[in-house]
Amino acid sequence: MKTLIRFCYEFIESIRIAWAQIRANKLRSVLTALGVIIGIVAVTLMGTAIRGIDTGFQSSLAMLGDDVLYVQKWPWGPVEDWWNYVNRPSIEVEDAHRLNRIIENTSNSLLTVAVPVAGHGSSVKRGDSRVDGVYVFGTTADYARIIGQDYHAGRLFNDVEANAGRAVCVLGYDVAEALFPGRSALDQIVVISGHPCTVIGVFAKQGEFLGLFSFDNQLVMPLNAFKKMFTTRHRTDLRVQVKDKRRLGEARDELTGAMRRVRSLLPGERDNFCINEQQAFKAQLDPVKRGIALAGLFITGLSLFVGAIGIMNITFVSVKERTKEIGTRKALGARRRTILLQFLVEAVSICLVGGVVGMGVAYAVFLGLHFQVPSFPVEFSPDLVVISMLVSVVTGVISGFAPAWGAARLDPVVALRYE
Repeated sequence: MKTLIRFCYEFIESIRIAWAQIRANKLRSVLTALGVIIGIVAVTLMGTAIRGIDTGFQSSLAMLGDDVLYVQKWPWGPVEDWWNYVNRPSIEVEDAHRLNRIIENTSNSLLTVAVPVAGHGSSVKRGDSRVDGVYVFGTTADYARIIGQDYHAGRLFNDVEANAGRAVCVLGYDVAEALFPGRSALDQIVVISGHPCTVIGVFAKQGEFLGLFSFDNQLVMPLNAFKKMFTTRHRTDLRVQVKDKRRLGEARDELTGAMRRVRSLLPGERDNFCINEQQAFKAQLDPVKRGIALAGLFITGLSLFVGAIGIMNITFVSVKERTKEIGTRKALGARRRTILLQFLVEAVSICLVGGVVGMGVAYAVFLGLHFQVPSFPVEFSPDLVVISMLVSVVTGVISGFAPAWGAARLDPVVALRYE
């Protein structure tokens, strides 16, 4: 118990002496900690970027529907056998009808419903107001079953409106705000590709997918009305909802078999369709995250290495400057442990100062990004604070141990005679 009390007293006294030295040599301490500051900024921003990408990816998947499989002509990702894909037959609306019949007749099917979705870029007008680059979707009333979108106002079209091909639509939030600023868009008329269309709903604001494209710059209408407005060739895909997303792999296999039946493919024939899922985006994001991590680790390691050398050097200088003081303390009964602890705490304290300053700089950069580019996925986590402080402490211990050990082993007689 006495040993513990003595150690606590020595530790507190070491902290007091360390902070006294840092205050006495402020500029030297800041310059010494510069490498640590840069390293902490790098590791914090790296962690912030990677965590933000993960968070943005997960929230974007939720908007896309994490229980939905996509039947399309092309895969999501790099294509090697380009001619194989370009010669494939396009996905047709009739494929969805056949697929739904197979799902209905399959007992214990893992699939719920197949929804055809056709897309086309267009401008949307209302009087003198116009929004370009709106992605117009044509689909069925079953679209409501596969999306998790809320409505700012109104509703989606029903089966009667969809089957009749009525010219009704649901606007994305940004489209509605641009065409009807400060007023309700419900029951208003917009013009799409020269055709009038009545607004029956507005989606709630959703944001962007990893800052690449906006979910709020869209318009959804009945598929039969879409075909009347866009007579040229357009891309169609099938979105198939899965009953249990935990069994996505099994559902994918079932969907592959069902689509082969739809396409009347014989055993041994290659699939002439692709089944995509959201995890394909993750496979494309992983190299980006690895690149950020490698660059961050390189900068962090280099900065901390330079910082550790600087701290070790300045601690050696401090030992030389205070050799007589060390001799006096040892002559008065100070133990090696006490001297070792004193200089070790001083080195760690300089690193902690660097860590705190680095965290402040990193947080300022984070706030600047957050306010300047709100859609950019960054997230500042308390975990990063803990990691940064641990890195600072470890750097201080490693860089300060050799000088502290040398100071602790000084002969008191030699030290007292040092000039």
